[in-house]
Amino acid sequence: MTGESEVDSVAVIAFERDTEAATEIATALEAPGRTVEHVEYADGVFEAAWDRDAIVAVMASGIVVRKIAPLLEDKWTDPAVVAIDGDHTWSLPLVGGHHGANRLAAELTAVGAVPAVTTATEAAGKQAVEGRAEALDATIETPDSTVATNLAVLREALGPVERLEGPRAVLVDEDVTVLRQSGDANLVLGTGCRAGTDAETCKQAWRGALEAADRELSEVAFVATGDLKAQEPGLREAAADLDLGLVTFERETLEDFEGPSPSKARELTGWPGIAEASALAGGHDHELLAEKRQFEDQVTVAIGR
Repeated sequence: MTGESEVDSVAVIAFERDTEAATEIATALEAPGRTVEHVEYADGVFEAAWDRDAIVAVMASGIVVRKIAPLLEDKWTDPAVVAIDGDHTWSLPLVGGHHGANRLAAELTAVGAVPAVTTATEAAGKQAVEGRAEALDATIETPDSTVATNLAVLREALGPVERLEGPRAVLVDEDVTVLRQSGDANLVLGTGCRAGTDAETCKQAWRGALEAADRELSEVAFVATGDLKAQEPGLREAAADLDLGLVTFERETLEDFEGPSPSKARELTGWPGIAEASALAGGHDHELLAEKRQFEDQVTVAIGR
């Protein structure tokens, strides 16, 4: 039972000559609730660090591959492993891309490293099922199914997560990914933004929309947007700052949930209005609680449930 793994413990392994680089990397990866330890390379160091959530190895990827190959057992339990060179040029998620490695590679842009992400969904600009589960604060009950459902993501054939309330018995086949959500927050902040919008503007827009609807941040389950906005740094940073997941939808799904308000996005990009459509697609009842509001000509926010 799992979603995209929380990365709460990281071992940064480096040769003595790369101590300075490793220290800088360890500092960049520090985060609330996360333990980051710099470990000098020695015989057996990977085995000793294998109980961590993730390993960042400051060395050639070939060395790392040879060292971890005998240790690999199961992608759902093995640590995420990232290789990065001592000059901080590239960061390569080697295993566990959907289980923390891609996220760490993205964080390593703080030291100048370019993430070389090769997982198919991310390479195509899509959100993997594991990432969607994390954003929904859910665990994956049927992990073997994610191969099929991630292929559906690539084909833009998955659609939004279907929600069922119990008590109920459900019979599913092996290609159905079953998610179990924790918590009872049920609001969705459907969000569209201009390219380059900063995190603070996004947060102010969300707070303003919630205040206007007489709702609280604690009632929000996640932020939703379209695939074309999935990599907006300000949007991602704002969601992370408020401990909110970010769920993205492909255009075909948003077409099925187009909101009532006119949208310039249709004319400019061919997409339906992202704020209302993503709020509707992500909501449990596909209901629009508050139509879109625009903030500082930068962000549009709608609230769904």
